[in-house]
Amino acid sequence: MSRINACFERLHAENRAALITFIMAGDGGEATSQAVLNALPAAGADIIELGMPFSDPVADGPSIQLAGQRALDNGHRMADTLALVKTFREQNDTTPIVLMGYGNTVYFHGIEAFIDQAKNAGVDGLIIVDIPAEHDAMLAAPARAKGLDVIQLATPTTDDVRLPAVLKNSSGFLYYVSIAGVTGSQAPDIAKVHQAVTRLKASTQTPVAVGFGVRTAEQAAAIGAFSDGVVVGSAIVDAQARAATTEEAVANVVELTNSLAEGIRRAR
Repeated sequence: MSRINACFERLHAENRAALITFIMAGDGGEATSQAVLNALPAAGADIIELGMPFSDPVADGPSIQLAGQRALDNGHRMADTLALVKTFREQNDTTPIVLMGYGNTVYFHGIEAFIDQAKNAGVDGLIIVDIPAEHDAMLAAPARAKGLDVIQLATPTTDDVRLPAVLKNSSGFLYYVSIAGVTGSQAPDIAKVHQAVTRLKASTQTPVAVGFGVRTAEQAAAIGAFSDGVVVGSAIVDAQARAATTEEAVANVVELTNSLAEGIRRAR
């Protein structure tokens, strides 16, 4: 059983949603990025999304765009992202890590090399936001063949005609984008998200996690009451960005993650 499947199975037994936290690899420098990554599980993160910095993102809001640019300006590259995961695995063999980013960075690195190196580093899944499910053969199929989950995206505009193709090619969990916009740009309408998640869960046994726009413990609790996972990215990236030192960055992220985890734990 994959780490992602084992995580959701454990949380299902605990009757709670997963807290899925996003940070950008290389943001703040390698030492800070590693320290924040290493601190997330104890703070309450059940699954970690690790962003792969890219200069031309299409789905990222200002916070995550700036984090990616800071990482690139620091000289961070794909090999450094994989090194962060490999070091993390020296102390943690249970928390799933999902790499999130764009196809360009993977192609530039080399698809076959990327898949092999990601698997060897301890990566569990991929979210490549600009490669649709209909192009599964390009990256997702070879990744799954090597044991990596490939998480697909459903959005408020994913209709009943396209949904089967998205569900067919998704493993690990399905990522529901709660707003029609970029990350962190607006707060989700909880009632509409509930309706959408109910529709998705009626069509798949794959866990459904909700992200884009979730920033507070109250929002996490409200969505965690009916979803299988809650993804928080921009708020955590902002908390890290406000820090002047590595120690302050870890403290800021841990404080927020603790709050989000508490919100989810009291949701049901």
